[in-house]
Amino acid sequence: MASASSMYKEMVASFKLGVPLKPHMLLFAMAALAPLSLGTWQVLINNFAIERVHFTGVEIGILQSLREIPGFLAFTVIFVLLIIREQKLALVSLCLLGVGTALTGLLPSILGLYFTSVLMSIGFHYFETVNQSLTLQWLPKKDAPEIMGKLIAFSGFISLIAYGLIYVSWKIIGLDFIWIYGFSGALTTLGAIILWIKFPQFEQKTPQRRHIVLRKRYGLYYALTFFSGARRQIFMVFAGFMLVEKFHYPVEAITVLFLINCLLNLVIAPKIGRFIAKWGEKRTLSCEYIGLIIIFTAYAFVDNAWIAAGLYLLDHVLFAMAIAMKTYFQKIADPADIAPTAGVAFTINHIAAVVIPILFGLIWVINPAAVFISGAVMAACSLGLSRLVPTEPEPGREVNRPQFSLVKQSWFK
Repeated sequence: MASASSMYKEMVASFKLGVPLKPHMLLFAMAALAPLSLGTWQVLINNFAIERVHFTGVEIGILQSLREIPGFLAFTVIFVLLIIREQKLALVSLCLLGVGTALTGLLPSILGLYFTSVLMSIGFHYFETVNQSLTLQWLPKKDAPEIMGKLIAFSGFISLIAYGLIYVSWKIIGLDFIWIYGFSGALTTLGAIILWIKFPQFEQKTPQRRHIVLRKRYGLYYALTFFSGARRQIFMVFAGFMLVEKFHYPVEAITVLFLINCLLNLVIAPKIGRFIAKWGEKRTLSCEYIGLIIIFTAYAFVDNAWIAAGLYLLDHVLFAMAIAMKTYFQKIADPADIAPTAGVAFTINHIAAVVIPILFGLIWVINPAAVFISGAVMAACSLGLSRLVPTEPEPGREVNRPQFSLVKQSWFK
């Protein structure tokens, strides 16, 4: 499979020469547009909220909970797909993500920031839901982990460019929040419109069910998804907030951390994809959760700004291992269930996400360490669940059910 850079060159050549465009090219193109807006929003949000809107831990918790409501309602994508096809919905969602980001700097008030964050979030969560569905439908199972790793790397490369521009715009040129948010959001919106015009509608190999699907045999996947969403919210809301509030990181320092994250993803994400393909989902998920237990515990007691930054970087590196959860589902799923289950999974992922930012925002005011200890406990629960993933998952073998008969199974295996 070609590298991310060669995918980009192939796509550009197709635009120029009229060569037929392929589904994987659209996946890479969309992977380039989303981080332009989302990355900008993430880099600047804590500084913007604290410096311009004067947020405390309580308000940032409310903001993040409101931002996650569209994720909680992601199952409604099934009903939207009754009137618009998945590919088109992905591009419409990218436009909403761009518009919400562009408006952020224009509304520097509590209600204004709540509104733009929800608008941006609707676009992002609908896009992520549909994009995950299309990825699992379009990519062959054998190649999916490696290609997903390359997609993360390519997205990281675009993010690297975006963060570099943010750093130059803020530190050297001296642009205000309003211009950086506006330009990034406009690029995403314009790019989505171009993709709508340039790419044909790709046909789906398996028609997707147009109703909510909940199956008992997907139970382990649902449980892994729930704890992943709860744990990740703690990181996304409070790890970056800690760097700004406790260690007084300025915009340029946060931007540099994101730049380093992108560089790490460029190198590591494809390797993680190959690791999953070789060693399987069970081992990969176990490695991820053991690492997260250590990192969250360390977050609770860190008093050094450099160590805190290092933990932040390590946390981001482990994000790529979440590919294993998606490929686990791809291997056990009925092909017609992929789109409806993507919406259900995002809703499950955000059940805790709606509550955690507000609840833990209140805990943060009293004892910040307790927030991260809770994250370590959640990671431990995920580790226990990961041990139930079969070595070779497939339909009919969704969960590893231990056999306790000494005759049938050796205890030393």
